Amino acid sequence: MRSAAAGRFPNDMDFSPVIGLVLVISGVIVGFINTLAGGATIISITTFMVLGLPLPMANGTNRVPVVLQNLTSCVTFFRKRLLDMRTGVRLAVPTIVGNVAGSQIASTVDEGVFRICLGVVLLMVLGFMAFSSEKRLKGSGERSGPIVIRPWHYVWFLAIGFYSGYIYVGLGYLILAVAMMSMKLDLVRANALKGFIVLVSTPFALAVFILNGQVNYLYGLVHAVGNVIGAYVASAYAVGWGVRFLRLFMVVVTIVCLADVLELISLREMILSVLRA
Repeated sequence: MRSAAAGRFPNDMDFSPVIGLVLVISGVIVGFINTLAGGATIISITTFMVLGLPLPMANGTNRVPVVLQNLTSCVTFFRKRLLDMRTGVRLAVPTIVGNVAGSQIASTVDEGVFRICLGVVLLMVLGFMAFSSEKRLKGSGERSGPIVIRPWHYVWFLAIGFYSGYIYVGLGYLILAVAMMSMKLDLVRANALKGFIVLVSTPFALAVFILNGQVNYLYGLVHAVGNVIGAYVASAYAVGWGVRFLRLFMVVVTIVCLADVLELISLREMILSVLRA
């Protein structure tokens, strides 16, 4: 059996074209979903675990595609003038602090705690997306002034950063909730801000996982190829499909992820069935 050290396979399964294809295809799905909504990281972590990575290493390896995925979406959002860089930088600072703190204890993450945290986040976002008016999601068009950041926003993003470093799954929903409900951003601009904050803060957590030997570079980079493709398609095209599409898309994805958390379905078994085919 190969060593579980950073950058090496933790099991006897040799890397093959089939494994590479699974990583790329799942990456496309994850990149698309996470750019428009969130929660798809559960697919990434489940895929890694099915391929033999223990939860802490799957959690760390996932940060590789996260960085590249959000870099792709941020560049596209910036070119479309949908990204407020100044606000993103200010909110990224407390997120980074929380991110590093959370990643320090992520090696002890329990799958039960993992599912409870994700379930709570998914229920909150599902309620918001299902009952918010289209006008609220769409916003009022071009902003007449800068985004107002209140002191409590820094506290919230510090807590969000800690959650990101510890578990990460569902992070996008938390950022969207604060950006839309408290900062009054429309769904598209909230997604752009989410991507930037995740992009800037994630490398710090990734560094901690690397130092702890909990990153499989090959799996992470191959999965990232799919993530980049999915993120590009979502940020370049899907944002123009309208708020109704985005709302429906997010509600469907949230319900699927919640069903997995409640063990009504099993994303892990679905991925395993693909590998066995």
